[in-house]
Amino acid sequence: MATKRLLALLALTTLIAAGCGSDSEPSTEPATDIDAGAAAVATDATAETTDAVAEVTDAGNADTSDPAPSDASATDADCPPVDGADTQTRQFDAAPPMCLQPGATYEAIVTTNKGEFTIALDPETGPMAANNFVFLARNQYFDDTVCHRIIPNFVVQCGDPTATGTGGPGYTIVDEPPAPGQYQIGSIAMAKTQAPDSAGSQFFIITGSDGAGLPPEYALFGQVVDGFETTVEQMAAAGTPDGVPSEAIEIQSIRIVQS
Repeated sequence: MATKRLLALLALTTLIAAGCGSDSEPSTEPATDIDAGAAAVATDATAETTDAVAEVTDAGNADTSDPAPSDASATDADCPPVDGADTQTRQFDAAPPMCLQPGATYEAIVTTNKGEFTIALDPETGPMAANNFVFLARNQYFDDTVCHRIIPNFVVQCGDPTATGTGGPGYTIVDEPPAPGQYQIGSIAMAKTQAPDSAGSQFFIITGSDGAGLPPEYALFGQVVDGFETTVEQMAAAGTPDGVPSEAIEIQSIRIVQS
């Protein structure tokens, strides 16, 4: 096991070095995605590998400016229609207002080139993240994008229209770390860089025990409740040790169901 993780470390280190660019603070513009270990491994022998896998899940959002928390004074005019906007928008001047309705429940029907799966959104655990996801989905932000990073037994990461690991919607949202132990296989969480409040549009689906062992640093806002075995596992099958998918995994649309 230690040898396998060491090989993963070498591959991930190469990927990180190739994607950091010229920024003097690598954590603010990585091509890699979740800043945390694939699992909280206690032994010294695996600690270094854990740190490397951590960076591989660091969501490198292109927008690395100061975070812009949701404007509490914004009006509902900034929220897209409940049935979704007529046109696609992928850049915004500010983070969204609170568009979720108190007492309502929300599901996301995600259609991919591997089939459909359903996410039950959790506004109680991650209100800002759930609201952000609904806002972007209703603006067709995620339609016709690819999941740019897939690592076996770890995560499927999506939500970047540029497919580079550095794309974002033009704003960031505040961190909402969950309580320890809440991640599980099928959980949906926001990807972010090492910088505080740096999540934007990129999210990940936990597909294995390594992902479930992540430290509680990424806003948890949903759970796959249907289609994991039939669709998400097919998506995860495209994973590689360096995270570059072996085939294109496409999100064709995300439809929000409010009830």
